[in-house]
Amino acid sequence: MCPAKGDKIEPMQTTDVLKTSHRTQGYAICLAGTVIWSTTGILIRYLTETYALPSLVLAFWRDLFVSLGLGAALLIIQPALLQPGSKNLRFLLVYGFIVSLFNSTWTFSVALNGAAVATVLAYSAPAFTAILGWWLLREKLNALKVGVVVACILGCALVAGAYDPAVWQLNPLGLTAGLISGGLFAVYNLMGKYANQRGLNSWTTLLYAFGIATLFLLAYNVIPNLVGGRGVVGDLTWLGGNLAGWGVLLLLGVGPTIGGYGLYTLSLSYLPMSVASLIATLEPAFTALLAYLLLNEQMAPLQVIGSAIILGSVLLLRLREG
Repeated sequence: MCPAKGDKIEPMQTTDVLKTSHRTQGYAICLAGTVIWSTTGILIRYLTETYALPSLVLAFWRDLFVSLGLGAALLIIQPALLQPGSKNLRFLLVYGFIVSLFNSTWTFSVALNGAAVATVLAYSAPAFTAILGWWLLREKLNALKVGVVVACILGCALVAGAYDPAVWQLNPLGLTAGLISGGLFAVYNLMGKYANQRGLNSWTTLLYAFGIATLFLLAYNVIPNLVGGRGVVGDLTWLGGNLAGWGVLLLLGVGPTIGGYGLYTLSLSYLPMSVASLIATLEPAFTALLAYLLLNEQMAPLQVIGSAIILGSVLLLRLREG
């Protein structure tokens, strides 16, 4: 109810209203970033289906557009972030290599499994993160983490159809790529945390990780071209003069990665990280919905159940950590 004319508004009421408005903005920004993020698999699937664009070629151009776009933005807005510090170069080189492997297997997974299934399989990362944390960082595996690991494995089996021997015969590469992408996503997340501990700005880390990944992906494309006698360029110019295809590829690089990540980072100014990360776990749901509406991808009942198990266990883990 609005105050009557002449009524005095207490300072506490004003503060509460501002806090509520502040947090509402944060929710809206984070949701928008997550929706934009969720289009990554959709655009990759569209490019591989419509133009038969090879996965490694697609991953190269995507990372190149990301690094060029982000580099130009930082040069204009905050040039100081272009300097990572010489002590961080070796770490960023390793980080870029991991990003190149993750983006390659993730693109293969989308091409072979579809956008929705590939995204869900990538969200098995918390299970791999728990295992890697226990193995490499000597973190304790409590009952909750063990339960999350078991639930993610069960969910992945249902989503990928790994319980059916026929799937291993019909789509072994897709299943393998999907599971590897989840493991590499976990390594990517762990290295992101380590980058934060080293005092690296998240935008600087993103720029150099994708920039170095671009160089590795260039090598992944050029070396087979030379071995196969197709010259240096080979499939890198697959799209030729198809402006529509290049437009979608540019949108993939600039939109989901920079736009989605940018809005998510901005939302952290309004929301606690635990809340923002919970909202971000809605990405597979948005991807599945968009894949159904735009690509006519449909998940079988067991795949839906498996997705719910994975996302439910991830949400439970995030809530407990929060």
